[in-house]
Amino acid sequence: MTQYRKALITGITGQDGSYLTELLLSKNYTVHGIIRRASTFNTERIDHLYVDPHQNPRLFLHHGDLQDGNALRRVIDEVQPDEVYNLGAQSHVKVSWDQPEYTVDVVGLGTLRLLEALRSYQDKDNKQVRFYQAGSSEMFGSAKPRQSETTPFQPRSPYACAKVYSHHQVVNHRESYGMFCCNGILFNHESPRRGETFVTRKITRAATRIKLGLQDKLYLGNLEAKRDWGFAGDYVEAMWRMLQQEQPGDYVVATGVAISIKDFLVLVFEALDLDWTKYVEIDKRYFRPAEVDHLEGDPSGAEKLLGWTPTTDVKALAAMMVECDTKLAQREQVLSKAGMPEASKGGYR
Repeated sequence: MTQYRKALITGITGQDGSYLTELLLSKNYTVHGIIRRASTFNTERIDHLYVDPHQNPRLFLHHGDLQDGNALRRVIDEVQPDEVYNLGAQSHVKVSWDQPEYTVDVVGLGTLRLLEALRSYQDKDNKQVRFYQAGSSEMFGSAKPRQSETTPFQPRSPYACAKVYSHHQVVNHRESYGMFCCNGILFNHESPRRGETFVTRKITRAATRIKLGLQDKLYLGNLEAKRDWGFAGDYVEAMWRMLQQEQPGDYVVATGVAISIKDFLVLVFEALDLDWTKYVEIDKRYFRPAEVDHLEGDPSGAEKLLGWTPTTDVKALAAMMVECDTKLAQREQVLSKAGMPEASKGGYR
């Protein structure tokens, strides 16, 4: 019988989880994912990977929650993973201001619960499991660019503060207990699977709908904020590479190039032959209580130590997202004309 390496992923139904699942399956892993129990299905991003359980599948889903340490331990005991990727989070910065306590519980304490469940399993079974923690460029906050592994964190949101806590817990478990734990400090990474409330996808979704007459305006906040945007499909490769090294470490994953939200608007609307200034309006509700002006990563460490480089620049990324959202808008237009507007909403490619 073929023996597959086993990976356990929290946040498997998210953007990164879906791309990481694809990557690991392509490398002959058996993949287990933790999903929260909900009254509606939220597996759209991984449905194309599902195999009927009677046909020798290598993808399995388990109910669990980063707020429930006992459930995490139960899943780890059942799966007995070789690698664990913690991608689960309340990851929307704006929402973290509205729900700070919940965000900190899931993002910060959730990581600690998972680390402790993993430590308990390792101590009992005398087996080393490699652990990846999804950090965020938001941890750098107001730090001057370019930001690297040695740049001090200056978080400016509840989400960022919780991620900093998680980062240090990972380092503490690595140094205190000898666990193989890595932090990936990932700068903004996008794709057609990005949630529609995140600014890049909000822009491409709205612009393609405006092009087809399905929407009139796009409301945004601070257009001057600069971000280092890459492709999520590239970034999950870096996650995997971190856990293949001889020694654990922490790595910045970025493109090394930052542009403003206004610049991204121009890329998207020009691709559709539209003048963005005719359709975009500023809404102060989308400004943060504490702005993060300029995040630009220094990926030289990942390039040197992991052999990783991004393959998709921001212009190609914008074009990719426009192409996919154009198809989605066209489908929406057809269904709307047929009198089925509700059937046209949502969908991932």
